[in-house]
Amino acid sequence: MATMRCNSFFSSVALTSFMLAGIAPVAEAASTEDSEIRLLRAEMSQMRRDMQQQIVTLKHQLAKSDATTTKGRMGQAAGRGRHTTHVADGNYDPNVQFGEQEPMKKVAPLSGVGTPPSDRGDTMSWKDFKAATASDEEVRVGGMIVGFPKGRFTVSSEDGAYGFSVGLAFHEDFGGFLGGGPRRGETNGDFNSFTENARRIRIPFTFRYKDWVANVTPDFGAGGADGASTDQTLYEANLNYTGLHNTILTVGYFQPRVTEEDSESSNDFEMMERPAITDAVRKIAAGDARFSFGGLHYEKRWWIAAYFTGQSFGQRSGNASASTNNYGYNGIVNSQTGGTFRAAGRPYMSKDIDVHVGISAISAFKVAEVCKAGSASCSKSYGPSQSPEVNLTSTNLIGATINNASSVWSAGPELGFRWKKMVLKGEYYNIGVNRSNQPITGVTEAMSQKTVHLQGYYGSANYTLFGKGREYNIKEGAFGAPGVEHEFDPSRGYWGALEITGRYSVTDFSDVSADIRGGRQTVWSGGINWYPNRHFRFMLDFNHFIVSRTATGGGMSASTWNNAGRDGNSFAARVQAAF
Repeated sequence: MATMRCNSFFSSVALTSFMLAGIAPVAEAASTEDSEIRLLRAEMSQMRRDMQQQIVTLKHQLAKSDATTTKGRMGQAAGRGRHTTHVADGNYDPNVQFGEQEPMKKVAPLSGVGTPPSDRGDTMSWKDFKAATASDEEVRVGGMIVGFPKGRFTVSSEDGAYGFSVGLAFHEDFGGFLGGGPRRGETNGDFNSFTENARRIRIPFTFRYKDWVANVTPDFGAGGADGASTDQTLYEANLNYTGLHNTILTVGYFQPRVTEEDSESSNDFEMMERPAITDAVRKIAAGDARFSFGGLHYEKRWWIAAYFTGQSFGQRSGNASASTNNYGYNGIVNSQTGGTFRAAGRPYMSKDIDVHVGISAISAFKVAEVCKAGSASCSKSYGPSQSPEVNLTSTNLIGATINNASSVWSAGPELGFRWKKMVLKGEYYNIGVNRSNQPITGVTEAMSQKTVHLQGYYGSANYTLFGKGREYNIKEGAFGAPGVEHEFDPSRGYWGALEITGRYSVTDFSDVSADIRGGRQTVWSGGINWYPNRHFRFMLDFNHFIVSRTATGGGMSASTWNNAGRDGNSFAARVQAAF
């Protein structure tokens, strides 16, 4: 290609020289004394000298280009990046270059358009990763690709085999409670008129080699109080294999997906918190930073996942060394084991309609055994408790303690319906607690204890006022966040995306037939969410909660802050950043 260009250039030079040579005698014949003719002659002489110099320069460049092509066929590399050939000596015109040049890709100007990135490590297959980094959201620097595929900062090798991504999920909550004060004989509890909470401060790090992906995500905001209220400052740390079609195999600390609400990224939630019942279900044997081994598979119409699970990160940290007596250890001496299963599908789908059905099941096959130092007694108990669906308080108004628990399980259906920009969904779950026989002092045979049944459900409605409505996310088997079609720009009449949502939720931790009286909580919620672009969101929620009293029974005592029942209201706001 370079030789053809040089031949063409030499032909042009020769033709120009011939024409100039023909002009000179005519000019001399006219008048050798005329000053204009003398000036023209001088200019032509200078042009000849310049052309001769260009010919010398082109010969050097051609020799250099041929040598480079022979060594490594650099012409192919020049087609993918900027390649300029320099001459070794002599003067040359820097505008004369050889080899095709492809413009460097720039970061897409509409990178703020779309849905929020996930709050987790983005575990894509190598094929999907290469497709994402091949979009316009990247630039090439020194043989590396730097960009923001799916809105997350990523550096990868040119073939996508090696990759590193870092993201952010930042949720800062603030607000307070109105009403809901203590009644006679009750303590106040943690219900501030104004407070704040660093709900999530997750920084997902993703390391990739082809179809092998490692995710490490610390969380500096885990817990119901401001910042991390426990030592669980890790959200996930796991190894994944994505080489099978639409399949992700995972081992390590992970959040196994169970229930529709739990399968969504927290960056996509309709309300600031999950419904209380789905949060209670996930804690049985799933939840954040739970040791897990299993996988998921998805297609356009169905989704399925199953995981074997152990304890959560940090759960064994309370263990102490052997005490001075012979009674053993303080803390957990026998870890919990369990499992999760979820299947979901879309029996009907079209441009304007999605019908979602599913089922989730979870079980702690073996409940963790906890022993106290200085005591021969060890216990297996299950103690569910929930806040009034806002994490601005550390006080849970409903809660039960079920002793002698041998296993805990839960199962229930999921239903969802989308019509254009409106989404309706709901779930129901029954929690069963199987109990071992209760020994009785002075009696040879132990007394059989009744299985405890707790339950809850919710229904929600969501509508996108402007922006792209919520759509079905096949990789999560759940509904995602609204899409920003035009990021916030008032000068052009663009306002991002705005949605309104409402929810009715009931959670009942009482089973009178089994003498368990943990209370019943009903929450009416409403909220509005604004997305100026895909990376930021502002949320405003109102909750009205009605809670029946907890009572003494089944080996448990009534809550000191809810022995007469409570009702109240909360206002809360959240600022969110997602990368």
